[in-house]
Amino acid sequence: MCGFSACILLPAANLDDHCSSCTEHAKTFSNKETTREHEPNGGVAKALAADLKASLDLITHRGPDDTGIWISGNEQVGLAHCRLSINDLSSAGRQPLHSSDHQIHAVVNGEIYDYDRLRSECENLHKYPFQSNSDSELVLALYHTYGAPGFLTHLRGEFAFVLYDGRPGAQRVIAARDRYGIKPLVFNRLGSKLLVASEAKAFLPLGWKPRWDVRAIADAGWMFDDRTLFRGVRKILPGHYLDITEQDGVRQVKYWDAEYEDKVSPLSHRMQATQLIAFPQQSKPETRTVDEMVSGVRERLVESVRLRLRADVPVGIYLSGGIDSSAIAGIVTELARKEKIKIGNEAATRVTCFSVAFPETSGFDESRKSLLCTTRFLHESSILTETQGIAERTAAWLGVKTIKKTITEETLAEDFADAVFHSEHHHFDLNFVAKFALSTLPWEHGVKVVLTGEGADEHFAGYPYFPAEFLREADEAMPDLPLSQNGDLRNEMFRAVEREMKDIWRRAGATAYDTQPAAPSIAGVGATAMSDNLLAWHPPATVFAPWLQSRQGDYDCRRTVLASHARDVQARMRSRWHPLHTVMYMWNKNALANVLLSCLGDRTEMAHSVEARTPFLDHHLTEYVNRLPPSVKLRYRPEESETNGATWTASSMRALRSLDEKWILRQAVRPFITDELYQRKKQPFLAPTRWALDGPLHRMFQTLLTQRAVEQLGFVDYATIRDAMGIAWGEKADAKAFRLLVYCGAWVTLSQRMNVAKAEASDWEGLIS
Repeated sequence: MCGFSACILLPAANLDDHCSSCTEHAKTFSNKETTREHEPNGGVAKALAADLKASLDLITHRGPDDTGIWISGNEQVGLAHCRLSINDLSSAGRQPLHSSDHQIHAVVNGEIYDYDRLRSECENLHKYPFQSNSDSELVLALYHTYGAPGFLTHLRGEFAFVLYDGRPGAQRVIAARDRYGIKPLVFNRLGSKLLVASEAKAFLPLGWKPRWDVRAIADAGWMFDDRTLFRGVRKILPGHYLDITEQDGVRQVKYWDAEYEDKVSPLSHRMQATQLIAFPQQSKPETRTVDEMVSGVRERLVESVRLRLRADVPVGIYLSGGIDSSAIAGIVTELARKEKIKIGNEAATRVTCFSVAFPETSGFDESRKSLLCTTRFLHESSILTETQGIAERTAAWLGVKTIKKTITEETLAEDFADAVFHSEHHHFDLNFVAKFALSTLPWEHGVKVVLTGEGADEHFAGYPYFPAEFLREADEAMPDLPLSQNGDLRNEMFRAVEREMKDIWRRAGATAYDTQPAAPSIAGVGATAMSDNLLAWHPPATVFAPWLQSRQGDYDCRRTVLASHARDVQARMRSRWHPLHTVMYMWNKNALANVLLSCLGDRTEMAHSVEARTPFLDHHLTEYVNRLPPSVKLRYRPEESETNGATWTASSMRALRSLDEKWILRQAVRPFITDELYQRKKQPFLAPTRWALDGPLHRMFQTLLTQRAVEQLGFVDYATIRDAMGIAWGEKADAKAFRLLVYCGAWVTLSQRMNVAKAEASDWEGLIS
C-alpha cells in the first residue's frame, strides 16, 4: 500500500495538438541503458527528483514509512513512491522496484493476493529471481514472465501501478488499475509530459494549475466516465491500463470486464442474429442445485478472506453491524480458532474490530432522536442506535475486541474540509466524513490493515435500486418460482416497488427525473430507469450559475450515464442479461468505482494511512456470483410483508419488504453470523440531513459559504446557496437545501485547498453527443 507519482516524457509525435508549443524539448524513448542508481545524477534529473519529492510530500499520508525516487538514465521516466510498509518490512521491500537485470521498474500501490502460489510459479517454472518478499514484486515477475497484457490476468487483488520497461525493442510504460477501481489512479498531460499519480493533488508541484471541468460537473461525467472535477485530469478506468509506446502513443486499454449469465440459450442468440423471422427466445434453466450454489459462494468467500489475512502487520475489521462486515468477522474468527490462521502477523484468536458509536445527545433538539432519525426516509426510531447495538452483540457473540469512535455533530463539522480535500470530489451526504473520522482509529491503535464489507451489496443485490429491475422480467433460469410463474403478481409488485422508490427519493431530498421523457437507449428501458437512480444524488441544474445553465441547456444527464457504456455492452444489456444484472453492472461501473470506493473507501481510509481490503470484491468470487440466477440474489417471501417491520421508511413498503435481498449470501454466511443478523433487513448508511440552527454544522457552512467564496468558484449561483442556507436547518429543514450546501461546501473547500482557478465560459467544452 502506498502513494506514488510518475512523470513520463512523451515522444513528440504523440503529443496532443494543444501541447504542440511544448514539443521542442520532447524526446523519444531511446535505447540508452537506464541507470542502476536510485538517486539522480544530472541537473535535469535532480530538478525532476526535487519536483517528485514535493509531489510525494502532498500525499505522504498514503505512505509515511519510507520514500524512494528513481529516474531513468535517459531522463524520460521518473518514478516516486511513498511507502506504507505492510508486507516485507525490510529495506528489500522499498520502492521503486527493479528487476534483477535493472531493465524493468515499477511503483505499486495495493496488495496482490495468492502470493505463495504465484511466486512459486514464477520462481520455479519460469526461473524469475525474486529480490524481496513483497507481494508488489509480483507485478515485475508476472510482467517479465507473461508480458502485456497477459500478466494482468494473473493479478488478484486491489492495485494500481506504473511500470517502465526499458529493454531495447520493448520500451513502454504501463499504468494499470485493478478490476473494480479499489485503488485510485489519475493522469494528466502537461505539455510534453504525462503525469500519473494516486491523487490529483500530487500534480501540483509538477506544474499543474487546476481548473474546474465544469462540463464534467454539470453533466455528471466525473461520476460516470473517466473525467474528474478537474479539467484535463482523467481517471484510468477500472479494469483498464494506459499503454504508452513510441509507436502508438498513449492508449487506454480494457483488460477485464464483468460478465453475466445469458438469460436465454446461445441458440436463441444465433437465431436472432441470422434470421429475419422472429422466434421465441429459448430459456436457459439453471442446472445447479441451490445447495451447490450456496456452497460455491461460501467456499470462494472464505478463500478470499483467508488470502487477505496475509500481512506482516496487525489486521483488523471495520464492523458496522450489517451482515457483510459481520460475516467477515465471523469467517476470520473461524479461521483463526479452528485452522490457526494468523491474523496478519498475530497468531491470535480474537480479531480487533473498529466501529462507530453515537452519543446519547446530539442534533437539533438535544435528544437521541435528533441524530438518529434525521435522514427522512429512515425510521423515526433509532436505526443508527439499532445498528450500533447489533454490532455490539455480534462482537460479543464472536468474542472479538471492539474499539469505537464516537461521531458527533462537532466531529462532522471539524472533519468536513479535510475529508473533502482527501476525496477530491463532492458527495451528497456526510457519511464520507463519518468514514474519515472512523479511519483515525486503526492507525491510533497500531493497525495498518482492515477488512471491510464493500462490494457485497453490489454483487448480491443489496440496494433498494435493484428490486424493480429484478421484477421487470421473469427469471427463466428458475422457472418454478412464484414470480416466474405468476406474471400478474410480478407486474403488480414491479409497479409497487417503482412507487416506493420514488417515495424514498422524495423523502431523501434527491433529484427526480420522472418528469422528463426517457432518453433513447439501445440498452433498453431498464438501463434508462437505472440512470434515474444513479443521478438521484447529482446536483440539480438550479445550483449552477446562469451562464452554465445556458450552456447546458436542456441536456439530459441520463445520456452521460448511458454513453459511459460501450455499444457492445449496451447490446448485452438489451438482449442477453436479465434486467437485474444490467443495473448491477451499471452501479458497479459508476457509483461503486467513482463514489463508494473513493470518498467512502480508499481516499478517507488512506488519509490516515490505513489499508482497507475488500474480500467481497475478489474477482474469483464476483465472477462466480455474476453467473448465478437473479432469483438467488433476491428471493420473494410474501410473509415478510406481514411479519417484518418497515425497512426503508416509516411508511408501509410492502413490496420491498417482500423481497429478501442478498438471499444467497445470507445462506452462505449462516454459520458465521447470529440469528439476529440472518433475519435482519439491510439498513443504509446515510448521515442525517436535519441539523440544529446555529449548531456546529450550521456555523461551519456559514463560515465556509460566503458570497465571495461561492462566487470565486465561477460556476455556482450564489443566490441559490444563500436561499438554501435559510431553509436547511432546524426541525423543518429542507433536505434538498442541505444537500446543496454539502455539494457547494465541497467545491469551495477544493477551490481554497488546491487553488483552483475561477471557472469561466471558456472552460466549457461542449456536451456528449
